[in-house]
Amino acid sequence: MVKFSLLSSSTHFLSFCRKSTLHILSRRALCSASTAAADTMSINLQSHAFAGNPLLTKTPSPSDPFSPSQALETLKTQLLEGAQLPSSLSFKVLPFRKGRPLASSGGGAGDSAPNWHLGWISLFECKGFLTNCGVQLSGESLVYLGSRPEDDLVYWAIDVSADSESSLVAELGSKRLCFVELRTLMVATDWGDARAMRELAIAGHARALLEWHSISQFCGHCGEKTVPKEAGRRKQCSSELCRKRVYPRVDPVVIMLVIDRENNRALLSRQSRFVPRMWSCLAGFIEPGESLEEAVRRETWEETGIEVGEVVYHSSQPWPVGPNSMPCQLMVGFFAYAKSLEINVDKEELEDAQWHSREDVKRALAFAEYKKAQTTAASKVEQMCKGVEKGQNFSADFNVESGELAPMFIPGPFAIAHHLISSWVYQDATDGVTARLKQTSGSTSNL
Repeated sequence: MVKFSLLSSSTHFLSFCRKSTLHILSRRALCSASTAAADTMSINLQSHAFAGNPLLTKTPSPSDPFSPSQALETLKTQLLEGAQLPSSLSFKVLPFRKGRPLASSGGGAGDSAPNWHLGWISLFECKGFLTNCGVQLSGESLVYLGSRPEDDLVYWAIDVSADSESSLVAELGSKRLCFVELRTLMVATDWGDARAMRELAIAGHARALLEWHSISQFCGHCGEKTVPKEAGRRKQCSSELCRKRVYPRVDPVVIMLVIDRENNRALLSRQSRFVPRMWSCLAGFIEPGESLEEAVRRETWEETGIEVGEVVYHSSQPWPVGPNSMPCQLMVGFFAYAKSLEINVDKEELEDAQWHSREDVKRALAFAEYKKAQTTAASKVEQMCKGVEKGQNFSADFNVESGELAPMFIPGPFAIAHHLISSWVYQDATDGVTARLKQTSGSTSNL
């Protein structure tokens, strides 16, 4: 919250209002331009995929019955009593298997694509499913996700990978529930559906926590086992001599669109793992003791030999769908303005890197059928939940080209790279974008 002293000068206040208005107008214009770029798909730049988790907006105080520790004690009591106690909290559990959340799918209205939903089950349904598999449910196996006090609900996640090879999967399948790869749900999400975006963010948060628990079972200091604390929000070494605290891991990554101002071009790159003809932004991990701006310049130089001067912050996105060894990356997006133009590609990092004109990138944006990819993935999730679709073809999930092969296309709206690129392509559609880049305090760095 911004507070103003009564003695503050009106000049400062008016300056603040002017900058805030420019920011709001430019964001609105930018959203409108980007929406037009992506076929008929609704895009909101203010809410990246996996951001906007409604369960993370407020953390209850330790004495609050909805706090992690208090809610866990209530949950343990309910498990011991074998039933929900009068006037007590209700619990919803989201099971995961091998990093895949439980999901269901229902048909869309009219000709619209099916809508997927997270497969929340009650605490006692979870207990019953695991009991049928010969597993005893305990409070320590659950991870706290958050709460909705207005509904007396607390949400949890659980990893059932070790217990669900046959009977549990079959039992859930009989209820048209199945474990779906989070990347598939990401592509299947309709970006105009606020509910689906919220559920995707919750699933991403839950997966990141469970994967972190999986790779932090032992203390990195002494090698003893770790035990969950604060309802799974952190861990602690079990050794009385060590008792080292361990917190969830986040790996920061800079992702940047390098721009040649004079020639109206952007630098895009390809990695060998990309599907054919897909180009994207440069990206790289931040080194210890390095600022974000320094990481942008270093990574650009190492991978392409291009020197970068001005660096401008755009937005950030949590990315919980990377490798299991990195449970959640935080993608921090920038525009980076080139000081040199000759490309020298590091072939160990990239397959290729090239300058692309604004018009070529604009055509690639218009050519790709992001809405078609979304509806195809949504139908696939429905078939999986019905038991028809058994495998998952990731290359099909990310195929966003129309019938005719295009020279290039860029990642879909689920990736921050898409928004970096599309906001640059359409920045001339409004004067506000340039104003935002220059006016926003603290966004530009020449360090």
